[in-house]
Parts: sequence; C-alpha cells; structure tokens
Amino acid sequence: MVEFYIPIEQGSKDFGTPAVKGEDVKQISLTIDGWPISVPEGTSVMHASTMLNIQIPKLCATDSLEAFGSCRMCVVEIEGMRGKPAACTTPVAEGMVVTTQNEALRKLRRNVMELYISDHPLDCLTCAVNGDCELQDMAGAVGLRDVRYGFEGNNHLNMEKDTSNPYFTFDTSKCIVCSRCVRACEEIQGQHALTVESRGFESRIVAGSESFMDSECVSCGACVQACPTAALTENSVIELGTPSHYRVTTCAYCGVGCSFRAEMRGDELIRMVPHKDGKANQGHSCVKGRFAFGYATHKDRVTDPMIRDSIHEPWRKVSWEEAIGFAADKIRAIRDKHGANALGGITSSRCTNEETYLVQKLVRAGFGTNNVDTCARVCHSPTGYGLKTTLGESAGTQTFESVQKADAIIVIGANPTDGHPVFASQLKRRLRSGAKLIVIDPREIDLVNAAHVRAQYHLQLRPGTNVAVLNALAHVIINEGLEDTSYIEARCDMAAYKKWRDFIADEHHSPEAMESATGVPAMLIREAARMYAKAGNGAIYYGLGVTEHSQGSSAVMAIANLAMATGNVGREGVGVNPLRGQNNVQGSCDMGSFPHELPGYRHVSDPEVRALFECEWGVPIDDEPGLRIPNMFDAAIAGRFKGMYVQGEDIAQSDPNTQHVEAALTSLECLIVQDIFLNETAKFAHVFLPGASFLEKDGTFTNAERRISPVRKVMAPLSGKADWEATMDLANALGYEMHYKHPSEIMDEISKLTPTFHGVSYEKLDELGSIQWPCNDEAPLGTPTMHIGGFVKGKGSFVVTEYVATEEKVNKRFPLLLTTGRILSQYNVGAQTRRTDNSQWHQEDVLEIHPLDAEDRGVTDGSPVRIASRAGEITLPAKISNRMQPGVVYTTFHHPVSGTNVITTENSDWATNCPEYKVTAVQVKVAVEQADWQQRFREFDEQQQAHLSAATQDSSD
Repeated sequence: MVEFYIPIEQGSKDFGTPAVKGEDVKQISLTIDGWPISVPEGTSVMHASTMLNIQIPKLCATDSLEAFGSCRMCVVEIEGMRGKPAACTTPVAEGMVVTTQNEALRKLRRNVMELYISDHPLDCLTCAVNGDCELQDMAGAVGLRDVRYGFEGNNHLNMEKDTSNPYFTFDTSKCIVCSRCVRACEEIQGQHALTVESRGFESRIVAGSESFMDSECVSCGACVQACPTAALTENSVIELGTPSHYRVTTCAYCGVGCSFRAEMRGDELIRMVPHKDGKANQGHSCVKGRFAFGYATHKDRVTDPMIRDSIHEPWRKVSWEEAIGFAADKIRAIRDKHGANALGGITSSRCTNEETYLVQKLVRAGFGTNNVDTCARVCHSPTGYGLKTTLGESAGTQTFESVQKADAIIVIGANPTDGHPVFASQLKRRLRSGAKLIVIDPREIDLVNAAHVRAQYHLQLRPGTNVAVLNALAHVIINEGLEDTSYIEARCDMAAYKKWRDFIADEHHSPEAMESATGVPAMLIREAARMYAKAGNGAIYYGLGVTEHSQGSSAVMAIANLAMATGNVGREGVGVNPLRGQNNVQGSCDMGSFPHELPGYRHVSDPEVRALFECEWGVPIDDEPGLRIPNMFDAAIAGRFKGMYVQGEDIAQSDPNTQHVEAALTSLECLIVQDIFLNETAKFAHVFLPGASFLEKDGTFTNAERRISPVRKVMAPLSGKADWEATMDLANALGYEMHYKHPSEIMDEISKLTPTFHGVSYEKLDELGSIQWPCNDEAPLGTPTMHIGGFVKGKGSFVVTEYVATEEKVNKRFPLLLTTGRILSQYNVGAQTRRTDNSQWHQEDVLEIHPLDAEDRGVTDGSPVRIASRAGEITLPAKISNRMQPGVVYTTFHHPVSGTNVITTENSDWATNCPEYKVTAVQVKVAVEQADWQQRFREFDEQQQAHLSAATQDSSD
C-alpha cells in the first residue's frame, strides 16, 4: 500500500485560478515561454502556465477562488497586447504568445513587492509561519534584497491583534489586504462575515464592526486557509510551530465525510487542513473538522482497560489480557446459563467500517446470536427501509457536488448549516447562482431567511405531519398533470403507480384538506409543488426531521414517490438524498449491523446468503432476526437479556426515555463498553475497553453519498490498541478465532462477501482517493449517481403512504410540542466537542420558545424553565425566539446533564422502531431548581467519577 506520510512541501499544487469544467469545452492552443500547450477555453494564463510547471508569482490568486487581480504580482507580457496584464484575470486566446519572465517583469514585480514589505513587520525569523508564508516565498521569487522606502512613514505595524477566536489569531499588522479571506468567506462558505473597510492606505479587513468571536463568522477556517501571510494563523501553529509532514485522512464528525490533511510535527498533530482533492468537501471544512480535534488528546481520555463486578464499586485498572479474559468469562457464563440470545452487541456509527463489521461478526459468530444493532436504529433506519422498498437500495442517490446542477431544491427535516455545514456551503453556492429553495421544517432554520440566501417557500408544518405535507405536494402534482408520465412508464412498476395515483389523487390528500392538520396554508403547498415539478432538475435533501417520527419510513417512501413521479431520480442534479448525522451511519448499515440483515442488506433468513457467510466464518448463523435496541432494553428489564457489548455509542444519553434505558442497563449482568471517554453508558459498565480516536487507526468511513474514504493512522493508539484489535482479542478469548494483521485484510473479507463492495480494496482507495459504492465488475471505479437508466430493483415501486397522526397528542396538561435538533458547534451527544473550545459557542442546551408562549407562562429570556412530558421532567434555560411557531418548542441534546431524552417518549416508527424524537407533548413552566432526574444524574456522575479516580489513584500507588 502507498504510505501517505508526506512532507508538507509536497502538497497539492496551486494553479492560481480554478480549472474550467464542463463537457465538450473548446480547446485553445497557445505558447508560454516558448512552450506550446492546449487548454480549455476560459482558462486563465496563470492556470495554463502552472500546467506547464511555470510558476508566476502571485499573492491574491489561489485556485480555490475566482480571479481577483489586485496584487499585481502576476503581470506578464502578451504579444500584441498593450501593457502588462495580470495572468490571473487574463483568459487564454488562440495563438497567444506569453512571456512570464524577463527583466522588465522582474523589475516591476520587485517594485510591487517593495511596497508590500515597506508596511510589513520584518520579523520572519520569529514569525509563527516562517517557512510557510507566501509573502516570504514571493519576496524570494522576485529577488527582493532591499527595500528603498524605509519604515519611518505611516504604517500599520502596531495594529492590535484580534485574539477573540479560540482557534486562530488575526494580526492586522501582517495583513496585505489581498482580500483572499474576504473572498473565501463569500465564495466558499457563503457567510459574508468579512469585509474590506475604507480605501487606499486606510483599507483593512474587518469582521463586521466587531471581533471575530462576536461577528457572523462561523469559524470554518476558510479565511485562515486562504491567507497568504501570518495575518490569520491557527493558534496551534503559533504555539507549536509549523508542521513538517502530513497524512490524508477522513473527518470523524458528520456524514459529509470531509477529507483532511492531518499536518504533524513529529508525532504531534498541529492542525487539520481540508484536503484540496477531497471529493466530498472540495477543500472546505467546518469548525468541528477544522479545529475541534483536541478531544483526541484530552485529559479525560481513559487509556487503560478497567473492570469491576458492580457499578457501585470502584474501577480496577488491569492489563488488556486481564480485561479481555474477564469479559470473555462473563459472556461465557451468561451464554451457558441463559443461552446465546441473552447476549447482544451495538456497533458504532463513529467507528470504521472494518471495526463495525468485526463487531457484528463477533456477535453472530462468537456470541451465536443475531442480537446486533446500531445507532442508525435511532436515526436513519427508516431511510434504509423506505429507500430499499421504493428504489431498491438503502442509500442516497447522488454526490454532494450534484447539487450544483439542481434547479429546485427541497430541504425537509434537515438543518444543513448546523448539521452538515460543508454541504450547506455548496448548497448556498447553488442558491446564489439561481436555484430555487423549498424548506419544510417546523422551525425557521438559517436557510429560510439568511442575508444572502432566502427560501422561496417555507412550509412551516406542525411536528409530526411530514407525510401529510408530502402527500399534499404529490396530490397537486398528480391532479394538475405535472407528473413525468414518460419517465414513470419507462422506469416504474405501473400497477404500483396506478394504485398510488388513485390513492394520492383523492381529495382528502389535498392541501386544503390537510391544512388543519399541517398548519401550512394550502396555497403555499400548491405553489411549492408546482415549482418543484416544473423545474428542470429537482433534488430533495432530508434529515432526522423526516426519519425520527412514528411515520418515518412512510415519509421516506413519500419522498421517493415524489421524486419518481416527477422523473427526478437517475441523473445529476436530482435525487433523494439523506443527510446522515454521524460520520459512518451509512457504513454501519452497510456492514450488517441490523439484527435482520447480514452485510450488504441481505436478510438472515436467505439460506444462500447464510451459506456464503457460514462458509467464510466457519460457524452456523441463526436464520431468525435478533433483537433491536429497544427490544434489548425491554428484555433486559424483563430478565431475559443479560449481557451487552457496546462499541463507540452512548445509548444512555442518545436513546429516548432515558430512565427506561438506565433501568435496562442497570439490569445487565455484564455490560462491556469500548470508548475513548467514560461516557454516560460506561458509568453502568462492568468492563471498560479503551477505544482509539480516528487519528489512531486505519480503516474506512462511508459518508452520506456512499463514498468510502480512507481513515489513516497519524499517531499511535494511546491505549496500545485500535478498536478492531480489541474486538479481535475478545473473539479469540471466546474461542472464535480471528487473525487479521491489518484492517486491509478485513476490507478484503468485506469485499469478498458483499456484492456492492466487490471491487473495493485499500490499493484502489490509495489510487482513487475514495470510492462510491456499488464498486464491482459492472462499476469498477464506483457509482457517483445511482439508478441511471433503471432502478437497482428493476422497476421503481410507488408505495401508498397514508398519513396517520402521531399518538403523541397535546392536551391541557401537555399543550406544547417539543422537537429536537443540533447546533453547529456541537456534535451528537457532545462527548467530543464538549472537550474542545467549541464549548465557547454552546455551553449548555437551551429551550427555544416563541414569545407568545413565553409571555403566557411568565418566562423571560435566560430564566430556568421546567419541561415536563409523559416520560419525565427536566430544567433548561429559556431562549425566547421567533424561529419557533407558537405551540412548538425546541432544544438540543449535546450536554448529558440537560437530560433531553429524559422527556422524549418510547413512541417509534411503525416499521423500524426509530424513536419519535421530533414530537413530544410537553408543558413548560418557570422553575426554581433542577428536576429530580438532573439532581440524581449529578449525584450518580459524582459517584462514578470517584470510582474512576480511585482506579487512577490505585494505579499510581
């Protein structure tokens, strides 16, 4: 395999201006410094020169931004053209003859550089970016040896630094006002947080009228990455020095799957820089992936295996061998006494494909049961069910880049700017170029009415009525003859279509009939339906606001119905696109983590499929589906389920009805938790196996576009083992032997057994960078767009999706509806981001409440409020917000003490048991103290932290 441990200076070449893309672009021939070259029409002289490895000096130009032409460093001579034009803003022309280097050009460039240096600190030897500064490089490139102007006149050398942002420093004295940061903020992030204030000598970069921390800056890092000097510098570089080498790896946060250069000095990680060649992120990042990696070396990391006989006892730090032996003995004892079905495991959507595959293999082949499930159960299991039923494959249909070809975009039940910010930047870029947007959400998310992006329609529905709104949209399309009949006839099951058409055309699905249920004005639905159906390319993006409902699977199928009816599946710019919440939700599902499916979404009842795995694994596999996570909890409380292995998931914080989950975990005879921190679930554990962060192991993640991307180890595991090694050790201790020497061997087994992965290997990933499955003999380079020419299942299946109101009803006792979501700076249960400076943006979960509801209850902004549901009570600070409609409140779940899931109920999707997090009937009142559960939580947390401290003390004595 290729070793991706690369010196910094061997990074990607910067061509100065973006490449010209498109099919059938005319080729232009020209000569540069005597060398002939042909390039696409519209290419800049600078880009063409760089293709010949002719480097023209530049400061304001970079190939991630459109040409600007302000620095005057890249001047060239062009035969027949007056003056000395800028290479970055001059497009090539047929027969053009370009000279990039002669005495006149050298003199002019030196004069320009003198002006820059005359107002720039000459502290290169002590500057944080010494050796990694484009201004320094260009001074050398133009041969500047002396500055004639002196430094006595007006200058900016004593300007104050802005150190408000925890991750980077803005040193105005080193700014050359090239505007690269401003353009990056606008063109890449779409935030427009930075501007150039004043003109001429007085011009300077400002973050609004405030500091960076108090401005609209979202700390994506695009400005820092674009800066050619030390004006914007990562604090880690200032503190630790510039990196010397890097490895390319994949972010371990959301389902976008951004590619990063992990830049190192020795074995210390200095910074994470978005990889220019990353197909998912295209060189961009968000605050989490770019800066929030400090959790990997946080003091809270538990790096030693620990065991105990009871959760009321202190932990005992032991060797790996003793911990594995202890766990194996417990599992064997339970199996011998209660049978294999008293055991089970939960795989992680934060761990690699290879590690997830091994856990489900351990449970099935080592434990002898199909009682294995994954956190996708509580987020995107309806996606798997709904898309498999309608389109034939349990995954999204497009690349993220495909959005650039969409004409009308529906975002339903998702908040991309907070949950999937790098994709949101691409989406906003397309919206600024003219695409139309429909937002379907109970809350006014940023996309509805941002400064430079605005939705044409916001269908602000009541929580729990997604299916009603989707059916109403389809009703308009069918009854107004806006469906794509030729597409339907060619590609869909006509019998299923006619049944669905008769169903959806009925008047009780009309926007008018549904208005009382949804709360959305009928005319808005009619206009939105027409806009989507009449667009050339219509794309739908959805998130947990679709799946985490009692009708989650129905809503996913209703989305697929809508896309098929309008012919919007099977090409770029269209499709059905789930926005996965965690980095490897797609992969954990692909790897066979559901109790009814083996890897590749094949049912355990299929004898041919079982035979394939039985031959490879050497043991029989049960033909009956195992227990889902909620069933495991119920069985544990009933005394039938005794032992559980949980890798990289925090079910005590993330799953609904927390008190029910805690009762289940307390009932277990043996709970084995493998994680990097003593999370809320680990506080109920008997065995703690220290996990490894994504920086400490090799493997792969699969993102929301089915993109399999490499995860590469940049530092040794702090515990001495990667997660897959610990799982393998446990299997061997149980007598089921595994002998993998490297994760690549696990992937070889996956590709052998899983049809959509048949062509995947580490060698191919090294060659291509990433691969979108299916990757097999029919698609050896992968499949960026699914269902081209036909659906995977043959004919697309329309499914009748009757709207059924949730059982969770408001009444006098619980008159409000609570819905939940995420915030930009925090991630999932917050175990990682709470241990970084991201907490400066979000120090606690709050309850958003409409001013009318707040006034009725005497609630003021920031005051504590008691939120009570049928499941429990918690107390949170209130935030009065017009984002919510009256009757609806909203909160996040990033802090365990908040106990958000104490009040969410056990209601779930009819097909998959995905919890109905998004609809909980509650009452809100002014509070004077924390709720009982929160007080018990603090006491239990203090007890468990004391048990952990005792283990630390014992090991040091």
